[in-house]
Amino acid sequence: MNQRTLEIAPLVKQFNQDGYLILRNILSSEQVAHLNGAIDHILSEEKQSLAHNIYHSVERHPAIASLIDEPTLLPLIVNLLGYNIQLHISHLTVREPNPNDLKTETNSFINWHQDGPSPHFPMINGLTSMYYIKICYILSDMSEPDRGNTKIIPGSHRMPDYRPVQGNVDLPLEGETQVCGKPGDVFIFAQNLWHAGGVNRSDFTRRQLFMGYSPIWMRPIDYHKASEDLLKNASPEVRQLLGDISPNPFKHYVPDADMVPLNKLFV
Repeated sequence: MNQRTLEIAPLVKQFNQDGYLILRNILSSEQVAHLNGAIDHILSEEKQSLAHNIYHSVERHPAIASLIDEPTLLPLIVNLLGYNIQLHISHLTVREPNPNDLKTETNSFINWHQDGPSPHFPMINGLTSMYYIKICYILSDMSEPDRGNTKIIPGSHRMPDYRPVQGNVDLPLEGETQVCGKPGDVFIFAQNLWHAGGVNRSDFTRRQLFMGYSPIWMRPIDYHKASEDLLKNASPEVRQLLGDISPNPFKHYVPDADMVPLNKLFV
């Protein structure tokens, strides 16, 4: 385990300002290799494709499920979003090189957007609040641009009524940044930050795993009730992150203190 202690306060301030964080060397090389082995196993069960979008991936392999409460990042997530939170989504994306822009059933790229439902989250004075946060674990060499990198508009979550002048991720947009990183780095961003998934015309396969967190009172994307396989032998913290805090739905809104053990991480 490559666990270290992050300085929470300055990271929270930077996140609120920019809408994202890039943190280096969060996972060890051994963890990255283990996760990539898990992904190899998952892909062996999938139909061959240039692009894979595999949701609820924590159900597919224990190595991915082990990231639900990743100890280096969990205190940061609690202090960004609050302690009454759950796992919202676990989305594995794999983008093979696609220099000829062949169309795929599962989308080799994603144009500019904010995450959220349809119709969109409520807005006040042209701004959407933060409803959930994603950690993107970079598991392949994304250290250079144009490898299917995630693109972002830093600070766009604080720009009233902002919309990109064009939605096509393949056309340069003023103010855009490509998120670059090496295996083991992570990228954390809010759902209200404008972002896109670039086209991969490189010789490198993109592998990224998105683990999202939201308040327990919000329906997760991946599941409505966690499976018994995930809950079996789970720690109190993981049970909370799987939304299993009380049979009384009212407690999802107003939990007792002992229902949300992550409150000890809130500073």
